[in-house]
Amino acid sequence: MSKPKGFEKPVGVRDYVPYAVDKLRAIERNVLDCMSRWGYRQIMTPTMEFYETVGVASSTSDQKLFKLLNNRGTTLVLRSDMTAPIARVVSSLLKEEPLPIRLSYHANVFRAFEEEAGREAEFFQTGVELVGDDSPEADAEVVALAIESLKAAGVASFKIAMGHVGFLNGLFEEALSGRGNEQQALKKHLLDRDYVGFRKAIGDLAVNDEQREVLEGILRLRGNKEICDQASELSSHPLAQASISHLCKVWEVLEAYGVSEHVLIDLTMIGDFSYYTGMTFEGYAAELGFPVCSGGRYNNLLRQFGRDVPATGFALKTNRILDGVKGAVDEEKHPVLIRYTSAQRREGLARAAELREQGRAVVTLLIQQESESLNKPDGMYDRVETFS
Repeated sequence: MSKPKGFEKPVGVRDYVPYAVDKLRAIERNVLDCMSRWGYRQIMTPTMEFYETVGVASSTSDQKLFKLLNNRGTTLVLRSDMTAPIARVVSSLLKEEPLPIRLSYHANVFRAFEEEAGREAEFFQTGVELVGDDSPEADAEVVALAIESLKAAGVASFKIAMGHVGFLNGLFEEALSGRGNEQQALKKHLLDRDYVGFRKAIGDLAVNDEQREVLEGILRLRGNKEICDQASELSSHPLAQASISHLCKVWEVLEAYGVSEHVLIDLTMIGDFSYYTGMTFEGYAAELGFPVCSGGRYNNLLRQFGRDVPATGFALKTNRILDGVKGAVDEEKHPVLIRYTSAQRREGLARAAELREQGRAVVTLLIQQESESLNKPDGMYDRVETFS
């Protein structure tokens, strides 16, 4: 292995030049302000956590965790998401706080990928967790807030696809009872959006025509409120019926919020099926072919930290918004240049202080030679004031 050059950095991490930082901070500020107006308070957690607690509880597969040893030989991980660390805090430092608890965050997270194009090992997420409310109102709140957060981030055109893990679990159990491995294989195709592979896998199954029709019918369950009735007719399993009833109540609340135009029901969309327990959703921007936000209900996670309460939430994929969406970012503001001679130093610095008090960015420059006072400013500065 060759020694890295001085300007090289590890695969999957990046440098943020000033303009990119300005855009990132604008997204962060606008989205967190939006979340604050909905009653969500910001939380910060450590970059490193114990592998045996947060690492194990995380939805991230073990091979994608960054692991390291501390000086005592204990295995640590770099946080791979914010949901598990927040679950730890809610179950300990906030255990006496009345429910529901609304928390927001903006943080960098880490996941170890192979050297694949476009996959970042360190990236930013901005999101919320709503802990202690299992109602359709709570699920609808996080979807509606995700919509408002995308707008605040400058994403002008997007669609939210909303599904329910319970509906698929019930339908699969009805059609493929006791065939867990085959159910998981079909779910994996849906998770990967591999509908061709899904149909082929159904064709390879030893099922009757009625079972095959039910399984293939999943692919038609995409649309608006009418999908509720279609899904209810497709499966009579109690879990599937309860799940679609819950999802339709979520839709009704979204209609009351006035945001249902941004949402479609997609019962092929299940998120990470090992993590979510109920409603799940993803947001897609018109400019991009992959999600810019994702979320859903995860009622079993806090139980691993000793507090058995339900929770739901979402995260914006901030880097994707930063890189792939034009957005409504503030116009770049150039600083004012204050130039002064040594004889007028006090006056020049006083003027700089005055402008900074007014919120302007100011750069100062000592004029070494009289001819410098005649130089014209370049595009770096909004204007130049000279004291000579």
